[in-house]
Amino acid sequence: MSDGRPTPQSSKPAPKPASKGLLLVISAPSGAGKTSLVKALLDRDASLAVSVSHTTRPARPGEVDGENYHFVDRARFEAMIAGGEFVEYADVFGNLYGTARESLAQGQSAGHDLVLEIDWQGAEQVRRSFPDAISVFVLPPSRATLLERLNNRGQDSPEVIAKRTALAHTELAQYEYFDYLLVNDDFDTAVSELHAVLTAERLKAPVARPRHADLLTDLLR
Repeated sequence: MSDGRPTPQSSKPAPKPASKGLLLVISAPSGAGKTSLVKALLDRDASLAVSVSHTTRPARPGEVDGENYHFVDRARFEAMIAGGEFVEYADVFGNLYGTARESLAQGQSAGHDLVLEIDWQGAEQVRRSFPDAISVFVLPPSRATLLERLNNRGQDSPEVIAKRTALAHTELAQYEYFDYLLVNDDFDTAVSELHAVLTAERLKAPVARPRHADLLTDLLR
């Protein structure tokens, strides 16, 4: 019961609002160049981290386990599916790809901005679990350029190239479900535009407010 005297105020400062990291989801049809764009974006922005996916496909020359992908066998991947460990996964031309739920949640909770490079099916699944995710769809400058890139990148067998070519129209049609559209024609311009998206999202008041909590308190006292 109160005795009429003012209640002593705690000397501890009020806790700062939690700052949850952004999740930037980048998708594109095969051959549009999203992997190169993501790598260049990471080189440009040291505060951005990549969310490393799991896959059952063999590592390509130069790829590093835990850096490009977590390379696992099918039995391990299927066990992770059964355990509900993936926020999204898909079978792409016989190889399984997936994003671990825990790695995304931990990265965001720690305040890290994460970039996730996945196909449109995975992006759709991620948006359901992370409705605040920012999604970017990368377009080629023309269909002819897309087909040329598919044939010239030297990573796939002729059979896989044919399958990717056949699926190009279905993949391209998914653009309407994304927040941003980016055309990868001039590479440097595309990287700058992608970084501009990230910068603009970081400047939105709900995102920037926790980062500037001390400044706002000082200015408004």
